[in-house]
Formats: sequence, C-alpha cells, structure tokens
Amino acid sequence: MNHYMHGWALWVVIGVVVAMGILGWFARKPKSERRNVTWVANAGYLPTLPSFRSRLSRYKLLLSVVAVVLLGTTVAAGFLVSRPVDRQVRSEELATRDIVLCLDVSGSMLEFDTEVVERFLELLPSFQGERIALSIWNSTSRTVFPLTDDYQLVEEELRYAAEVLDFDVDSLSDWSFDPGHYDRLIDYLTGTTGMGDNESSLVGDGLATCGLMFDEQETERSRSIILATDNQLLGNPVYTLAEAGDLIAERQISLFGIYAGESTASSAAEEKEYRDVVQAHDGLFFEASDPNLVSQVVDQIAAQQAVDLDADSDVVITDRPERYFAWLVVALAVYVLAVWRLRT
Repeated sequence: MNHYMHGWALWVVIGVVVAMGILGWFARKPKSERRNVTWVANAGYLPTLPSFRSRLSRYKLLLSVVAVVLLGTTVAAGFLVSRPVDRQVRSEELATRDIVLCLDVSGSMLEFDTEVVERFLELLPSFQGERIALSIWNSTSRTVFPLTDDYQLVEEELRYAAEVLDFDVDSLSDWSFDPGHYDRLIDYLTGTTGMGDNESSLVGDGLATCGLMFDEQETERSRSIILATDNQLLGNPVYTLAEAGDLIAERQISLFGIYAGESTASSAAEEKEYRDVVQAHDGLFFEASDPNLVSQVVDQIAAQQAVDLDADSDVVITDRPERYFAWLVVALAVYVLAVWRLRT
C-alpha cells in the first residue's frame, strides 16, 4: 500500500506540472505579427501616464506572482516526490494500570459533579497507556464507557459529562431551567434511577459495581477506583459502603475517595464514615476542593506496580501527501488566475 501511495503521489505531481504547462501555453499572449502592428506618432508620453504606469506595475506584480507560484509548486512537488510519511513506533506493551472513575450522580451531588469531572480531566494528561472507564450511579449504575486507552474518546465523554451535569437543581422549583439542557441531563442519567424514588445514592452498590468493571482477572494488573460521592444514603443497598470496601480490597483494587457535598446536619458523620472506609483499606481520601488532589492521585497511581505485556514493537509508516497535494491545487488555481489576468 505504501509503494502504491508513493507511485500515486508521483503521478499526481507529473500531472499537475503538465497541466500547468499546457495552461500556460494556451493562456500565453500570442505574438503580434509585424504586418499587424500599427505605429502611432507622438506616443512617447504614454509611459508617463498614471494609468499606463499602474497597468505596468500590475503586470510586473502578476509576473512576480507567477514566478513565486512556480517556485512554490516546485518545492511542493519536491516534497511529494520525497514521499512525506508519518513514522510511529507502536507497541502492544500497554501499561497495565486500569482506572475506573466512579461518579455519584444523585440529586445532592449534581451541583458538585461538574467540578469533580473537571478534576478527572486534569488527571487525563498524566496518563500514558492506562485504561480508563467511567461509571455513573444513583440507585443503579450505568457504564458511560468501559476500560479503554482511547484518550480522545475519554476526553470527549468527560467534557460532555461536565457540560450536561452543570445544571442548577434549584431552577426546577421555579421553572427557570433550560428545557433543552434538562432533557439532555435526563437522557444522560437514564439507567441510574431504576429502584424508584425511595432509593438514592446507594454508595455501596455503586462502588461494588465499579469494582466489577475490571476485566482480565487472571492478568497481573494494577487496578484503581476513583470514587466521588457525598455519601448521603437513601434506601437499602445490597452492599453497605463498608462491605463494598471489603469487596474492593479482596480484589486488590486501590481506592481513592473524593468527598464533595454541602454542609448539612448529617454531612460530618457521612464524611467521617466515607473517610474511615477508604483509609481502612489503605486508600487516599480527599475533598474535591483539595488543591493537592490531582498531584497526589497521579503520584500514587504512578507508584503502583505496572506490568508490561509481552509483545513486539512495530514500526508503522503512513504516507502523508495530503498537505503538499493541497499546496499544488492552490498553486494551480493561483497560477491560472494570474495568467488569465496577464492576458487581459
């Protein structure tokens, strides 16, 4: 395929050069026959006329443009003939760190979720080869995207989540909300409220579900969950937070807890329970506003053991004639326009 692309680019260059030559031949101003020349007396003053000098300057400018275009065409043709390529060394050896972002999207968390997702986005540039997943949950859980190292997809999904979750819940009481934004939010949260109105923020179930998202159980890998919640439980979960913490520990999954929530009569006790469970399993606990959150999470994940899978490196060479081919097309258009103006 690469040899085919190389030959194709060469024939394109030859075709463009030939086309420009043909156009230049037919567009040239024909020579005046001597017998058709009419001599005019007392015409020596013509070169001093402003209109004559203006047209002469324009003519010289167009000649210069033609020269520059021909030079640019030559350079572009040279690049194409030299076969511009992208050369990448790819390896199937992926860092074997798996990270699940586990986000509480209950009503009490909505006003904090955008901030939490933005902190997730701050983590993204620090990853190189790790696989990342996102799970959102309230009374039930929904996988937004499974474990993947497609960081473009991850960034797009996180940016959309930050946008759609940035919703003022108080606007529902006075009907001042944007209906379009509300519809997108409801659509995004579909699948997270399957247990009815009396069940909300089932933290233990949400955490346990995130723990089940890790595949390749037989492979030696580093696994981490970044859990964001206010721990305001409403209802009867299958797993309590402590039981879910034990399940995570049994599966040798590291836990990073991010607390985000408003101050209420019960928030201090809820935060303490959350902190105790995380730290009881040697995890790290942060508040969403902690300025050291990103750096400490990154440092801790980087310190975990990473195992490389056995695979051979592969050099991938991809022909990239598009840019210089575009230059040739533009140069041809400018050349035709300049020659046409020279004739007129």
